[in-house]
Amino acid sequence: MNYLSGLINFVTSLVFSTIIIYAINFIAGFAGADYSFTNGEVFVMWILMAILINNCFKK
Repeated sequence: MNYLSGLINFVTSLVFSTIIIYAINFIAGFAGADYSFTNGEVFVMWILMAILINNCFKK
């Protein structure tokens, strides 16, 4: 059961990190910024954001 809750936290943190990264990019577009990311940059940001969100789940 512990593996299932860990997997659920992992998947939700990856989904939330994707939403947050693209939301920040979208909001920055309204401010006039034009960001273009390479695949490697997006991967690193995605993993780091997922780690941050996963640490926020811990109590």
